[in-house]
Amino acid sequence: MSDSPLMPMATAVWLVENTTLTFKQIADFCQLHEVEIQGIADGEVAKGIKAYNPIIAGQLSREEIDLSSKDDNRKLNLKNSHVEISNIQKNTKKYIPLSKRQDKPDSALWLIKQHSMLKDSQIAKLVGVTKNSVTSIRNKSYWNYNNLNPKDPVALNLFTQKDLLDAIEKAERRIKKEKKQKEKEKLSNLESR
Repeated sequence: MSDSPLMPMATAVWLVENTTLTFKQIADFCQLHEVEIQGIADGEVAKGIKAYNPIIAGQLSREEIDLSSKDDNRKLNLKNSHVEISNIQKNTKKYIPLSKRQDKPDSALWLIKQHSMLKDSQIAKLVGVTKNSVTSIRNKSYWNYNNLNPKDPVALNLFTQKDLLDAIEKAERRIKKEKKQKEKEKLSNLESR
């Protein structure tokens, strides 16, 4: 983590307006030049920047400001706050332009031909069409089936290769599970005879 406040200019505006700290102390804390701090105090710099309270943000304490206000040579010390930043992406619907929406049935046809183990619901979720559309494409009863050309949806940027691999992996697990279930049923039928 860096040793400067989160929003240095906005923090400097707040410190100039609400404390009796010297320009040098504020400049050192915010990692700005002393002339910039003087410009903030004169109203020439940072016009329109909303002041950011470093106490509420947990970057400074009132005691720290008071101690530095009494001693002009004392530097402000940034509070260490251990904040974990997660790298988890939220699944948000990606906007598909109108020009690419016509490629969705083509992509569904490609997935049906290339990865037949995928369920209709999986294909519908990946491509972004209805399950009924996928079912009608699989049954060749889709209203525009004769004009469909199979196109790779990853190349069309409808979803990522990782999404496709995850769906295939899930389908393979489902198939293995169904196979085991059928074997169990066969064994139980043989034993009951």
